Amino acid sequence: MIAEIALLALLGQWILGLLAGARKDTNLFYQILQIVGKPFVVASRFITPKQIIDRHVPLVAFLLLLFIWIAATLMKIRICLEIGVELCK
Repeated sequence: MIAEIALLALLGQWILGLLAGARKDTNLFYQILQIVGKPFVVASRFITPKQIIDRHVPLVAFLLLLFIWIAATLMKIRICLEIGVELCK
């Protein structure tokens, strides 16, 4: 669930950045989404090599979170199939 929230925050931040343009930094909702996604961007900066420029780090964070979310979803599906779909509800 944390990965989903962070993914949606980063995606929303990107879309709002496209819509707001140069004035995105003064947009309140953009700033809120930036606060939600910042811990994951900082963690991505920590694990990425220095050759990756800072502008691309949010994309790295998004892709890492997407991979984690897909892995967690596949694991949940596998567990539900093992114990039975009725018990997963």
